[in-house]
Amino acid sequence: MSDPQNPFATWMTHMQDMARTMNPALENFTPQGFEKLWPTMPRDVMEQFAGKGMNPEGLDAKTKMLLTLAGLTVLGAQAEAQVRLTVRQAKEQGATKQEIAETIGLMGLFGGLPAMNKAMTLATEVLEEDKE
Repeated sequence: MSDPQNPFATWMTHMQDMARTMNPALENFTPQGFEKLWPTMPRDVMEQFAGKGMNPEGLDAKTKMLLTLAGLTVLGAQAEAQVRLTVRQAKEQGATKQEIAETIGLMGLFGGLPAMNKAMTLATEVLEEDKE
């Protein structure tokens, strides 16, 4: 037990070497890059497969996206890419900036103010993308 190396760091290095061997282009790939590969689904498609299309008596896709955003916020908004993707998808489903902000704000009661602030910052980045 005299090995001073962090086992997690060793594992990460090994996985990075393996990815580089399998596909050299992955050497420069970042988690933020994955976000760009995942498109926002069109409103009708999302509603059909994740909303009332599959479950007419259930929640609509917009409500499900806001609930997902609430859960991600309570978890501390640590999954930044997922928060941004969910905000984009909620917006595509017709959620307003007010509804998105209210969902995140309410979760401050359950996840704490740092989690709420982090999610609000991420949501603001997404909501301001249209202004660029």
